[in-house]
Amino acid sequence: MATAMTRLRVRGFDIWKSYLDSPSQTELISALRPVLKAAPLFSPDTPYGKPMTVRMTSAGRFGWFSDRRGYRYEERHPNGSRWPEIPEPALRIWSDLTGLDRQPDCCLINYYGEGARMGLHQDKDEADFSFPVVSVSLGDDGMFRIGNLTRAGKTESVWLNSGDVVVMGGDARLTYHGVDRIRFGSSRLLPRGGRLNLTLRVVT
Repeated sequence: MATAMTRLRVRGFDIWKSYLDSPSQTELISALRPVLKAAPLFSPDTPYGKPMTVRMTSAGRFGWFSDRRGYRYEERHPNGSRWPEIPEPALRIWSDLTGLDRQPDCCLINYYGEGARMGLHQDKDEADFSFPVVSVSLGDDGMFRIGNLTRAGKTESVWLNSGDVVVMGGDARLTYHGVDRIRFGSSRLLPRGGRLNLTLRVVT
C-alpha cells in the first residue's frame, strides 16, 4: 500500500488514488500470471452479437461471461476448466477496503489494449447489491466515466492511474460507469502496454 494515497469521492464512488505502490503493483501482476496461464484471456460477444473491445478472464468460484444468450456468471472458463483461485494480494485489497468477512466470489480481469473501451453499464448480474464492487487499475491510464442510476443525464470523468482502486457501494452500487479510452503506453508495468482492470464481486 502506498503512503501518499488520497481519497476522492465522486458521485458516491470512493476513488483511492495511488492505493498500491510500485512494489504492490508488481506483486499483484506476478500473482496474476498463473491465473492468466490457467484461464487465458478471451474476447466475448455482447448479446447483440457485437464483439467487446476488451479481452477478459476471471478467478474465483464464478467468472463473468457474455454471449448471444446474455450476460451472466459461469463456473467454468470457455475452455471447460474451473476458474483459478483469486490471488491473495487481490483478496487483501478487498478485505482492507471493505472490512467484510465475506470474500468475493469473482475477480473479473479485463485487459484493455490500444483502442479498447467499455461503454456505460451497470454491474447488476449479482444476487445482492448490498455488497460493493472493488475495482483495481494496473498499467496504462484509463478515463473512467461515472453517470447516474439511468443512462440519461450528465456524467463526470476522472483518469485512473496504475495502483488506483475504486469502491462502488451503497447508493453508487448501481450507478452507470464505463471506460472511454486509455492512454496506451503511459505505464511500464505491463511489458506490452495496456491496462488490466480487476473487479472483485460477491455473486451469490
